[in-house]
Amino acid sequence: MKRFMAMLNRNKNKDPPPTKLLDLAGQLCRDLQSSSPALEKLVGAVMDCRHKMYFLTNIHVVRACVLLHARDGQYDTACRLLEYCKAEEKKELVQLWHEIHYRRVMEQQQVDFLTPVQKFRCRKRNPPPLSLCPEGLKNQNFSREVRQQLHRFAAEVTTNPNKQQREELAQDLNLQPTQVYNWFANYRRRQKS
Repeated sequence: MKRFMAMLNRNKNKDPPPTKLLDLAGQLCRDLQSSSPALEKLVGAVMDCRHKMYFLTNIHVVRACVLLHARDGQYDTACRLLEYCKAEEKKELVQLWHEIHYRRVMEQQQVDFLTPVQKFRCRKRNPPPLSLCPEGLKNQNFSREVRQQLHRFAAEVTTNPNKQQREELAQDLNLQPTQVYNWFANYRRRQKS
C-alpha cells in the first residue's frame, strides 16, 4: 500500500500514468477485498486522483470502487462509475449494475434478501445503460415464426404435447425440449386466465 501511494505521488502529473501503477492498483484492490479500512484508503486515493479514468479500466479497481460506494448507500455514484468506466469485462459490469440495484431495493424494503421474482422485477425496472450493453439486453422471446408454429400446433394438435411431440417440435424449431415444454406450460396457464 505504501509503495502504491509513493508511486501515485511520484506519477501524479504523468499522463497517462505508468502501466505498473495501474496494475498495482488492480492487484491491491483484489488483495484488500477483506480489509475495509485499507481498501477505503486505496479507493479514496484513486477517486481523488486526476487520472482516475485510467484506473477505472481495471475491473478490480472498478469493483472495489463500486462496492464501497454501494455499501455506503451512494448508489447513484456507483452507477455513474459503472456507466463511464472503460473496463472491458462488460458481463461482470452488468452483474455489478444489478447488484447495486438489488442492494437499493433491499434497503428500501428493509429486507435481507430478494426473491428471484423481486430480482427479476428489479432488473426489468433498472436495465443497464448502453455503455455496458451496447447490443442491448438479450431478449428471451422466440421469433415470430417460432411462436406462430407453436400456436398452430397448440390449436390444431394439442396444448399438452407428450415427450415425443415436444422433442420433434424442438428439433423442427431448433429449440431445446425444455423450452418447448415451458412454452406449452405457460400457454396453458395464459389460457386459463
